[in-house]
Amino acid sequence: MTNHFTRELSRPHFIALIAALMTMNAIAVDVMLPALPYMGEALGVANENERQFVITSYMLGMGIAVLAFGPLTDRFGRRAPMLAGIALYIVAAIAAAFATDFTTLLVLRFIQGVGAASARVITTAIVRDKYSGREMAEVMSLTFMVFMAIPIVAPGIGQILLLTGPWQTIFIFMGVLAAAISTWAYFKLPETLPLDKRRPLSAGAVVDGFRVVFTNRMAIFYGLAGMFLFGALMGFINSSQQVYVETYGLGMWFTVAFAAIAGLMAVSSFTNSRVVRRVGMRRLSHGAILAYTAGGAVMTALALADMLPFIVFYPLLAVVFFAFGWASSNMNSLSMEPLGKVAGTAAATFGFIQTVGAAIMGMIIGQAYDGTALNISAGYLIMGLLALGCVLIAEKGKLFGVGEQYADDAPVVDAH
Repeated sequence: MTNHFTRELSRPHFIALIAALMTMNAIAVDVMLPALPYMGEALGVANENERQFVITSYMLGMGIAVLAFGPLTDRFGRRAPMLAGIALYIVAAIAAAFATDFTTLLVLRFIQGVGAASARVITTAIVRDKYSGREMAEVMSLTFMVFMAIPIVAPGIGQILLLTGPWQTIFIFMGVLAAAISTWAYFKLPETLPLDKRRPLSAGAVVDGFRVVFTNRMAIFYGLAGMFLFGALMGFINSSQQVYVETYGLGMWFTVAFAAIAGLMAVSSFTNSRVVRRVGMRRLSHGAILAYTAGGAVMTALALADMLPFIVFYPLLAVVFFAFGWASSNMNSLSMEPLGKVAGTAAATFGFIQTVGAAIMGMIIGQAYDGTALNISAGYLIMGLLALGCVLIAEKGKLFGVGEQYADDAPVVDAH
C-alpha cells in the first residue's frame, strides 16, 4: 500500500510520531503514580484505595469517547478529529491543576480521557491505513517499543516534578507535552484517509460499520482477548504503588522497579518486531498467552501459600510482562486485520471494549488490594484464562495455526 504519505514521512519518522501520540495516554497514567498519595492528602481522600479513581476516571472517559471518534475519523479523515481531541486533552489537563476538590479532579480527568480517545483510536487507524498483515504487526511492535519506553521514565519524571513543585505541576507538564506533540503532528503528519475511502456520517453507515466489526468472529474475539490482558495490566497499574511501597517496602525505589518492568515490555515489543514476519502473529501471540497465564497461575499459588517474597514475585512479574508485550501487539493486529475498510470504526470499537472493560476490571482488581500481591497475581491468572478462551473461540479451538479465513500472509480481505 503506497500513497503520498509514504513519500512525505519516512518509516522511522512515522513510527516515532505515532508512538509520541500514543505516549500521551501512558504519560497521563504513569506519571501520576508517585503523586497519588499527595493528591489524596491534599484533597481529603480518606480511603487509600480511592486514590486509584484518578486513573480509573481517565480510562473511562477515554473508553467511552472512542465510540464517537471512530465514525468521525472514517468520515472526516484522521487529522482534524485527532487534533481537536488533543486540544480538549490539553485544556482538561491544565484545568486539573487548579482543582480544589477530589470530585472536580475526577471530572476533569474524565474529560481529559475523552480528549485522549482521539489519539487512542486514530493512531491505530493510521497504522492500518498504511500497513497490513505481518508488516502491520511489525510496525505496531516497533511503535509499542517506543511507547513502552514511557513507563520507564514517567514515574521518575513524576517523582522529579514532585521534588521541584506541588502535585499540580504534573498536570501542567502533561498539558505542555501534549501541546508539543500536537504541534509536531500538525506540521508533519499528513492525512492518510483519501476522500474516496471515507464513509458517510449517517446512522445507517455507522450501524453498518459496527455490524461489520461485531459479526467478524476472529476480529471481535481477538479484541476481547486484548481487553482481558489490558484489564490485568490496569489492575497492576492501579495498585502498583501500594504493592511496591506498602507490601514490599521499596520506598523511593518504586520508580526503578516500575521502570525496569516497563523496559522489559519494550524489549519484548522490539523482539516481536524482529521475528513476527518469520514466525507469524498467531504462533507468537498464542505461545505468549500460554506463558502469561502460567506465570499468573504460579504467582497466585505462591501468594495463597504466603510464599511470594519480592525476590520471587518480581521475576514472575517479568515473565508475565514480557509475554504481554508479545501477546498484545499481535492480538491488536489480528483484530484489525480483516477490517481495513472500517479501520476507524474498528479501532473505536476495540478501543471502547478494551479501555472501558480494562478500566472496570482493573478497578475491581485494584480495589481488591489487601496488603499483599494476591490481587495482582489472581488478576493475571483469571484474565489470562479468559483471554485464552477468547483466542480459542476466534481460532475455532486451534492454536499455533495461520487461521482459516485470514492467513497472516494473505492480503487484506474486506469483512463485508
